[in-house]
Amino acid sequence: MNTLIFDIETVPDTELGRRLYHLHDLSDAQVAQIMFTKRRQEVGSDFLSHEQHRVIAISVVMRSRDSLKVWSLGEENSSEKDLIERFFDGLDKFTPDLVSWNGAGFDFPVLHYRSLLHSVTASRYWETGDSDSSFRYSNYLSRFHWRHIDLMDVLSGFQGRGRASLDDVASLLGFPGKIGMHGADVWDTYLQGGLTHIRNYCETDVLNTYLIFLRFELLRGHLNPLEHGFEVARVRKFLEESDAAHLQEFAKAWA
Repeated sequence: MNTLIFDIETVPDTELGRRLYHLHDLSDAQVAQIMFTKRRQEVGSDFLSHEQHRVIAISVVMRSRDSLKVWSLGEENSSEKDLIERFFDGLDKFTPDLVSWNGAGFDFPVLHYRSLLHSVTASRYWETGDSDSSFRYSNYLSRFHWRHIDLMDVLSGFQGRGRASLDDVASLLGFPGKIGMHGADVWDTYLQGGLTHIRNYCETDVLNTYLIFLRFELLRGHLNPLEHGFEVARVRKFLEESDAAHLQEFAKAWA
């Protein structure tokens, strides 16, 4: 069975902001600031609504029968449409089990709206049993199915008041958590040309999510202690053999 852990990073869709608020003569930074201000006035928080986010990075951990891989989809100059198509093409090709942190609450709603914008076909993702009966009781869309596990949702008991951040839970379990930046830093980093840094940060987020997932698999009896130790050792070995600076930093922070 293939398991794909994923995370996305986004920035304000300033082209949409220009159309919504008639801001055609302002810079991206100025448009985004107005979008944040408008949102704060509406709901008390400057976190933009899902359709106003533009995807700039999708990072994944892929655990298959014989391998463990970590990478960011596409290239730094890949379009948003290309990143989203690559993600859903992978689902069509491999039908992996998906794991995320707040994927049901954020990542997927954003991907839904952006897929609408770019006319991205994702037949496997949207399957609910009409063409493949095995998806009737286990699909990517239903909240209480296991083909997509939103760890934040599941571990909170599907209660908003029980939710915790990825950084806090990773720290609770002795994993590195956020290294070098947080989600709130992404927009400023992007404006400064730091897309490489953002993609690296996204990769460390999915590594944290994967390590939490392994502990969850132990929790629900899908791994015994020996198997869990083997899988954790596999991650450590992968990091030790990597020459990527951000993965070496992750390994060093993981006591």
